[in-house]
Amino acid sequence: MTRAYTAEPVDSVVVDEILDLARRGPSAGKTDSLQFLVLDGADVARYWDTTLPVDKRSSFPWPQLLDAPVLVIPWVEPGAYVRRYREADKARTGLGDGQDAWSVPYWWVDGGAAAMTILLAAADADLGALLFGLFEHEDDVRSEFGVPDGLRAIGTISLGHPAPDRPSMSAGRKRPPFDTVVHRGDW
Repeated sequence: MTRAYTAEPVDSVVVDEILDLARRGPSAGKTDSLQFLVLDGADVARYWDTTLPVDKRSSFPWPQLLDAPVLVIPWVEPGAYVRRYREADKARTGLGDGQDAWSVPYWWVDGGAAAMTILLAAADADLGALLFGLFEHEDDVRSEFGVPDGLRAIGTISLGHPAPDRPSMSAGRKRPPFDTVVHRGDW
């Protein structure tokens, strides 16, 4: 995860190639509700003005994150999944009864797969990337950028050319050993 960027721009063709890969990921019932808000230029500054007030920036631990030349916000529409699963070929599942009918909300699964594709494709393009949460700012971003009601943000993904940086405090945590997380045949 890259938390510091240079000011070097990212070619829009590369961004489009990354997003084209991300839109081809899994989609429960081929609902295809995923949409991307791409911010560059002055729109990146608008994003930060919306989510990180100027008076809080001096204490922000990752100031060079604000230098990322591109931000991508994947959005999903939970209601589209409900509508899709009301259709004749899916109605028997009962998932068309409403969002609460979904024990696993696949809009988050599909959106997460798209986010991971963006992160991996960015690395393959020799770019840095970081997925971070919108949390309490989702509605503010929706309003500022005219995102229709009913869509939910997966998070924000910064893209750009990495600058030297220090690792996050979490980076030192060890992953569990492989043989403790992989179970073959039974637990």
